Amino acid sequence: MTAKALAQALDMTTMGARQHLQLLEQQGDLESFDQKAPRGRPTRFWQLTEQAQRHFEDRHEELTVQLLISVKQVFGEQGLEQLIAQREADAMANYQAKLSSMAALPERLEKLAQIRSNEGYMACVESTAQGYLLLENHCPICAAATACVGFCRSELAMFQALFADLAEVSRSEHILEGARRCAYRFIARTNE
Repeated sequence: MTAKALAQALDMTTMGARQHLQLLEQQGDLESFDQKAPRGRPTRFWQLTEQAQRHFEDRHEELTVQLLISVKQVFGEQGLEQLIAQREADAMANYQAKLSSMAALPERLEKLAQIRSNEGYMACVESTAQGYLLLENHCPICAAATACVGFCRSELAMFQALFADLAEVSRSEHILEGARRCAYRFIARTNE
């Protein structure tokens, strides 16, 4: 919309509307573009950026849960398990490609934490007397995991497979069981 149209809708001056629009543009929430007018100078229009979407309600969690329930109703428990298995296989291939060059347990764990953080898990690695902990301080799939704990089972199985040659992996804390975070214990395998 134009600054003039916005000013009229908000019952303010066009200059006041422009000042607000320019501030929102500086913050990255708006962008402008000029459109040729029938006569005279082009008209400047303002629109929301992708970044601005964070200010609006997002019901993706609700949709995800509804889809999981629908998959279960339409395809049964087996269909849901196939869906989880496919997600696990895709993630496994992605993680293996990114971790394959790392032979040492600490290096591989740090890279996994970086990948998981990029996915929204707020992950970090802590060294302990027994080994290492992969701590995930946020769960971006919590609503889906609450509706279908198969996602959590799948993630643990994936970590166990990714580190089978280096460590025994177990879950020591679980958000769905009331913990503040999810924690995975990695105990290095000894060479026999």
